[in-house]
Amino acid sequence: MPKNQLYELKERLSAAIFGAEKASDLLLTALLARGHALIEGAPGVGKTSLAQTLANGIGGTFKRIQFTPDLLPSDILGYNIYKQHNGEFEFVRGPVFGNLLLADEINRTSPRVQSALLESMSEGQVTIDGSTHELEKPFLVVATQNITSSTGTFPLPEPQLDRFLLSIPMSLPDAETQQLILDAHAAGKINGTSRDPLLDTEEIMELQKRVLSLPISSNLNHYLISLCETVRRAAGGSHTISVRASLALMRAAQATAFLDGQEAVHPDHVQAVFPNVLRHRLLPDDGTSPEPIIANAMKETPVP
Repeated sequence: MPKNQLYELKERLSAAIFGAEKASDLLLTALLARGHALIEGAPGVGKTSLAQTLANGIGGTFKRIQFTPDLLPSDILGYNIYKQHNGEFEFVRGPVFGNLLLADEINRTSPRVQSALLESMSEGQVTIDGSTHELEKPFLVVATQNITSSTGTFPLPEPQLDRFLLSIPMSLPDAETQQLILDAHAAGKINGTSRDPLLDTEEIMELQKRVLSLPISSNLNHYLISLCETVRRAAGGSHTISVRASLALMRAAQATAFLDGQEAVHPDHVQAVFPNVLRHRLLPDDGTSPEPIIANAMKETPVP
């Protein structure tokens, strides 16, 4: 059964990065909900390793782009090349044509290049010189960005941020966990994770269908909308949270319930992913942290 293999993949992710169990669950949530994930944190906390472990655990094609200031949209999407011998153009596919795309340090390139991913993330296709090319399914973008330094970085445009289903914060583990990591490396117990895939693309799409069919009541959808409305009022503008964000919250809650082994979505599943769906979309007018607004919204909104 694919679901048994899913839990095995969950365990592999947790074992690969000590102290990152929550991040592992959120990454699987994005995969199951047919969304994209933005992993944020300081350098060296395992952001790229987590994405690489997921890529090794699922079938299909894995592509990686190291985002740099000199990157061009064609380096991501592909380009048409003229073949002189037959007088025709041939389309050369870029790395976006894969099942899992790791956009490493996505904020190291310009907003123009970042925006090259908008169509692919939203519609599962790219348009080059007027021709539309379908992407492979399933398709997941996992982007990483460092948050400790702004040197040589560009802020992600709001439309780009809104395309990510959720954001996954990763921080330096506590001293006890660091001790475990060092001891495991010293004992030679960490030699990299297995590269044997646990789920193929057909099994992943089957799981995604089961997630999308998980029941969610009208009352719970009302609660979900109320949470978003509370955040909009507190943030000082309705532009901060789109309808896409409300839909993302519903899909993420369904995936969370599925991972929890439940047959329907409950309020605690919505609450579990609410901060991660909202935090990268919420841009308060005064530039303050969105965390207090999100926390207050959960306190103030009545639970059905």
